[in-house]
Amino acid sequence: MKAIRTILFTAMCTATAMTCAQDMQFTTAPTEVHGVKLAAICSLCGVVTDTRLDTRKGNARGVGAVGGAVLGGVVGHEIGGGKGKAAMTVLGALGGGVAGNAIEKDLKKTTVWITIVTLKDGSTQSFEHTADPGVQRGDLVKVEKGQLVKLPS
Repeated sequence: MKAIRTILFTAMCTATAMTCAQDMQFTTAPTEVHGVKLAAICSLCGVVTDTRLDTRKGNARGVGAVGGAVLGGVVGHEIGGGKGKAAMTVLGALGGGVAGNAIEKDLKKTTVWITIVTLKDGSTQSFEHTADPGVQRGDLVKVEKGQLVKLPS
């Protein structure tokens, strides 16, 4: 009986391993990117694969939240009547604080340039800049101290 269980267990494991192996897709590192052979570039070099702009919300310092809470509290106080006046004041202050915080973040938003580089070993690395880095798809670059330096083509 033990021998049959061992044979069945071995068969199940083999079938499972074969199914998993068929489902797995192995990818190899690229050897060429935008016409540049990666083997021909220096070890710290790469090819710009993609560039794009992205907008990031700014950091709120609390000024918007406080201002919004005060304004929302005043408006809520004016709207509420009788016993509901206090509740409306609190709700107005909360809503105003949330809205003021969101407005402050939106006013302080920044634009960043994101550059994706495929390095000599085929791996990719992303770089963010607060100003246009002056590179485009297909440009040859070198990574020096974490920064991109465009190389002559």
